[in-house]
Amino acid sequence: MNKLLVPPEKFTNRIDDFGFEFLAFQNRRLAAGETFRGETGHYELGIVLLGGVCSVNSSGGRFSSIGKRLNVFSGLPYTLYLPISTEFEMTAETDCDLAFCYCRAEERHPAKLISPDDITVEIRGGGNATRQINHMIRPDFAAHRLLVCEVYTPSGNWSSYPPHKHDVHNPPGEVDLEEIYYYRIERPEGYAIQRVYTTDRRLDETLTVRDGELVLIPEGYHPVVAAHGYNVYYLNALAGSARSMAASDDPDYAWVRAKWTIQDPRLPLVK
Repeated sequence: MNKLLVPPEKFTNRIDDFGFEFLAFQNRRLAAGETFRGETGHYELGIVLLGGVCSVNSSGGRFSSIGKRLNVFSGLPYTLYLPISTEFEMTAETDCDLAFCYCRAEERHPAKLISPDDITVEIRGGGNATRQINHMIRPDFAAHRLLVCEVYTPSGNWSSYPPHKHDVHNPPGEVDLEEIYYYRIERPEGYAIQRVYTTDRRLDETLTVRDGELVLIPEGYHPVVAAHGYNVYYLNALAGSARSMAASDDPDYAWVRAKWTIQDPRLPLVK
């Protein structure tokens, strides 16, 4: 398997940092009534409820009956932010599907629950490059480095387009960020295509991504397209040189923005 394409067994029920400086990730499923105990250590942590309802008792506070959606295609998320050096215990009230977005940090910020009412929903792009972005842990959120959002790309549409990159610290136009794309496909046989490339083609990969797989973005441009007939979800975690999502477009393709006159009426896919 390509080194940028990570299979689920690498991060299911265990933390993998993929060789990144800041980011690590874990996917964990809990059956109703099951309990999981953990400690954040030198990481700050964003727990995204991909599906299900759970309660969390932590040294940063207690959060009861969080979550609502059955899966990522049935509603907006609940996300729990836990700071460094926090012990926690999760108890599943229903079957739960959980994403743990870890980020190395030195600053301590308060634990906080981000509910669907707190989320900014953005419809970005135009034509068949229209997509939905749910912003959970934004640059103005009280955290050290961690940024988290989720993106819905309708069947046949492009996403992260025009191709953009964030691998140079040159604010305010661009900052240097590691990023992961964690995928779910609405039907299990579906797929997405993601390209990851640098201008000099030192890195130039085209990946076929299936449900539950993860793509690493250490640098370069990284557009996505959803296979026709299959809505695609991905969870983004980012961290790096600044609390910003500033990025620069590939100049070869930036012109397409001026051609967008309407947005895809299928969006938002989830409300």
